[in-house]
Parts: sequence; C-alpha cells; structure tokens
Amino acid sequence: MQLLLLSNSSSPQGFLTHALPDIRQWAGPAPENASVLFVPYAGVTRTWDEYETLVADALRPTGLAVRSLHREAAPLAAIAGATHIVVGGGNTFALVRQLRQTGQLAAIAERVRSGGARYLGWSAGANLACPRLCTSNDMPIVDPLGFDTLGLVPFQINPHYTEAHPEGHRGETRQQRLREFALLNPGVPVLGLPEGTGVRIDGDSRTLLGDPQTPARWFTGVQAPALLPMGSWKS
Repeated sequence: MQLLLLSNSSSPQGFLTHALPDIRQWAGPAPENASVLFVPYAGVTRTWDEYETLVADALRPTGLAVRSLHREAAPLAAIAGATHIVVGGGNTFALVRQLRQTGQLAAIAERVRSGGARYLGWSAGANLACPRLCTSNDMPIVDPLGFDTLGLVPFQINPHYTEAHPEGHRGETRQQRLREFALLNPGVPVLGLPEGTGVRIDGDSRTLLGDPQTPARWFTGVQAPALLPMGSWKS
C-alpha cells in the first residue's frame, strides 16, 4: 500500500502547502493521468462543495485533478475506479457515519488494501486509516454506527498531538488521555503526530515526516511515550 497520513492541513504557509513535497512523492508518476477521488464528509461547518474547491485548488500544483465523492452518481463504482483517494480532516465521527451508512467505508478499505488506490488523509483522514476511531480528538457529534475504521495500518494515530497544558487548565493532558487508551487497549500502540508531521507508508517501509526537532510519540502502555525522530521508522 501507498499511504500518506498527515497530522494537519493548515499551516502559516497556507492549506496543505507545507505537505506538497510529500504529496508529490506520494502521488507517483504521471499525476495528470490519475483518477483522484476526494472524500469531504468530515467537513461540518464548511459545505462539501466548499471543501472540494479548497482541496482542488491546494493540490493543483501537484498535477492532481480532484473530484469529490459526494458528486458521484455511482459512488461505489467511483471508488472502485479511483487510483488516488484523498480524505480530508474535520469531524471523524461525521466522516465515519457517512462512509459506513453508504457502504463506502468497506469499498475504500478494499480498494486501498488491494493496491488499486493510493491513500492520503490528514487529521480525520489519518484517523480513518487506523483500526478504530478511538484516538480522535473530536467530539462524538453523531453516532458513527461503530468504531471500526479502515484498518490500513496496525496502530492508532492521534493527530495534532500536543503536550501543551494551559495555565489554570485542570483537565487531563493529551498524553494522559492516550495513556488511558493504552492501558485499556493493551497491544494497540498509538502514534502521536505533532503539527507539521506525518507518516509515509510504502509497502513494508515506514517513514516519519516533518521537522527533525519535533519528534513523534509512540504509546505502547501506561508509561510515558517513546520519542520517535523523523526518518525511517521501525516499530
């Protein structure tokens, strides 16, 4: 499989601008001939039409021409014919519900696992690639009709990972929440991806992408996470 899973889309440089070099590499040869399908369903406060335009404009420099899944008259056939599937961020619960109740979740999993389509996801789209929904940062604003997701990788991801703890805040930190997950889900590791980072999966190869000064976190139990430097990664 060819996967690119990003923590975030926005940056001071613009929407997806920071990730364009990695997206170009992920896109592969002859991107102008690709059949690129965008999944906008995580968008809640922006319309799916608006989201499609935003992503299409952002990816135009890579040569990828995007069409949105919500416009397809036969969405399952469109998924079966896609060479690249792009899943945007937003609310993961809304994303999973829409995909599951339309049968598109299973169709995307089959297409990507077979090697027929490359997969790019950021934030909620990165969560979707995991075995389960459970390490999203989102509120459950809708019933996702189940917690299983695509299962493209054998670990969980927590995008937008931060260890910030504002003065006066009495709630748990992100690290505490993920250690709770690791305690109650033994054997299911979690990759914490800070802003500006991501992971590229190319067959059996895994590479952590981003600023070398911003390591990822790897949770395997209730103990503090290990720090993972950017570069080739063997878990």
